[in-house]
Amino acid sequence: MPLLEVVWIALLGALSGLMIGCIAIGGVILVPALVFLAGIPIQIAIPAAMFAYILSGLVATAVFARNKSIDWRMASSLCIGGTPAAFAGAWAVSIFDGRLLAACLGVLTLLSGVNSLRPRLRAETDRATVSHGTLFFVGAATGFLSSLTGTGGPLLLVPILLSMWLGVLASVGLSQIFQLPVAIAAGNIVYGKLDLVLGIVLAASLSGGSWFGAKLAHAVPRATLRGIVSGALIIVGLFILANVAWRLLG
Repeated sequence: MPLLEVVWIALLGALSGLMIGCIAIGGVILVPALVFLAGIPIQIAIPAAMFAYILSGLVATAVFARNKSIDWRMASSLCIGGTPAAFAGAWAVSIFDGRLLAACLGVLTLLSGVNSLRPRLRAETDRATVSHGTLFFVGAATGFLSSLTGTGGPLLLVPILLSMWLGVLASVGLSQIFQLPVAIAAGNIVYGKLDLVLGIVLAASLSGGSWFGAKLAHAVPRATLRGIVSGALIIVGLFILANVAWRLLG
């Protein structure tokens, strides 16, 4: 791999990692960036990205945990429900029309971002009083749909947790740890063709970006972080819908 190409891929990984660490939503842009901006075949890009998400997710989780921004009771319930469901979602990929799923995901993401911009009528909390059963089913639904659509857990989990009146920092923290079983369960590392050099470059750059992004998330005011998350959801929703339209017309 030429040095210039390595630097370019590392920059894309660092930018994606920065978004993942700060707002948990950023992994969805990495594969399209590798394909369209770096010219890497999608069959190579997906396994490498999934490999890198695991390490970057661990780094961001460590930073959030060190700052006591993760409710481990909630995290355990979400992961217990999400892990087997993510495996089921990876298995069900061949059954559903990917374009229809992506279109629905784009609409939901866009609407979630718009809804998050609305004024809060009640106070948020970093420790939600949600039952284990509710969290289990939220994790199961999110894990299944995330693995099915290949978007990673945070894109769906963050707006769901925000709608449950959980604080934005706590929502992002829980999504950091939730993305780990989803990335593992997606199956692309096992069944895809992993380019180890590409995976290592992405893992290193994503992890660096994730570390800085997680630090940034704890440095900015909560209202600012909520605005960033809401704006990212709207942009990603529009991006997904544009991608679906391109696939339909192509």
